[in-house]
Amino acid sequence: MARFTFKLPDIGEGISEAEIVTWHVKVGDRIEEDQQIADMMTDKATVEMESPVSGIVIELAGEVGDQVSIGAALVVIETEGDFSASEAPALEPVTDEVKVAPLSADQVEVAEQYEAENPGVEAPSPSPLRGEGRGEGPSATGGAPSVPAQPLSPPLSPEGERERVVLASPAVRARAADLGIDLAQVKTEGDRVRHADLDAFLRYSNGQGYHAPHASHARADEAIKVIGMRRRIAENMAASKRAIPHFTYVEEIDVTALEAMRADLNGARGSRPKLTMLPLLIAAICKTVPAFPMINARYDDEAGIVTRHGAVHLGMATQTDAGLTVPVIRDAQDRNVWQLAAEILRLAEAARANKLKPDEMGGGTLTVTSLGPLGGIATTPVINRPEVAIIGPNKIVERPVFVGDEIVRAKLMNLSISCDHRVVDGWDAASFVQALKRYLETPVLLFAD
Repeated sequence: MARFTFKLPDIGEGISEAEIVTWHVKVGDRIEEDQQIADMMTDKATVEMESPVSGIVIELAGEVGDQVSIGAALVVIETEGDFSASEAPALEPVTDEVKVAPLSADQVEVAEQYEAENPGVEAPSPSPLRGEGRGEGPSATGGAPSVPAQPLSPPLSPEGERERVVLASPAVRARAADLGIDLAQVKTEGDRVRHADLDAFLRYSNGQGYHAPHASHARADEAIKVIGMRRRIAENMAASKRAIPHFTYVEEIDVTALEAMRADLNGARGSRPKLTMLPLLIAAICKTVPAFPMINARYDDEAGIVTRHGAVHLGMATQTDAGLTVPVIRDAQDRNVWQLAAEILRLAEAARANKLKPDEMGGGTLTVTSLGPLGGIATTPVINRPEVAIIGPNKIVERPVFVGDEIVRAKLMNLSISCDHRVVDGWDAASFVQALKRYLETPVLLFAD
């Protein structure tokens, strides 16, 4: 037997370390060559790490959220091959200590259920992990039996029939206990009782079986480790606000004609993607930028250099389950509105599936961020450093407006822009938005040469 140390490879230009965001293996697991072992996040992308050998995992570099330097040991694997002594692990010294794995959320729930239904009887303990040193398993150490993955069988009632097992999270059980609700009386469409089921029970119950609360009950505190994309967002936003003197300018824009043209274009789109406001806004930005090159720029404050870019590589802030990410539409100025719509759809889907490539997440020169129908009256977006400006359209509302002596219905949208005051003056930002407004209020100009 031999020990193979898998060191974190160079996964990107200029990357010195990466963060562990997911472990797909644990100590004691047998893995095969090319099996996925971890997901590592850099400033640019999440990269999947695969094992180059088969064997048994005997050491891991750290926990989720830890940083690992390029070239440092990530995983130590016991194999049947023969590796040189130079590949000795750079981790903690090997010991014979047997460690017990922490309970997962599902195991905690099963254990709580078991103890509730069997008063005075402690739930079975989890199996100890294979030792970090010699790899003994539970059978070798006499460890306690593991908590079963499936729910435990319910106890027999006095009549000999099995009672109904009610599945619910600890938070739901705690709330039901506070309200005096018997969970067995609560109807649910799924396999477990949820907060919505408790709400429905409270609305439609005849008042029996629970006591009405006299005040709102505090929910248990929840400590969440800031890791992965959320950590990157926190670090980038803090650096942006700390280093950049922001100012925000807001203007109201009449998009009545633009919305009418969008409806006409969608009516004749055929198999092309449906147009939203965003591709039309991006097309207008690309038409406006050449006269205002200070907007489409990046500022290297350490070198003291502002680079005004000729091409518009437009960042598109996209909300995902993991947090906000900003895929980049390359050379947006060379795409028509249909091509922009298709690229927006493709990048958004890739972002939400965590399948963006590194070159699709960096190198932006200007960013647009939109909350869609949640856009509010005005926003003060934070600049995506080292860019110098970010544009935020807000929601469209219908209001009466004066046109001469007449009152007409109009669709209005506020547009916000935040700029780096070290590079962009207030006059420049206001002039840019006024020029952009002309394209949005007279949309036929978008298709003029």
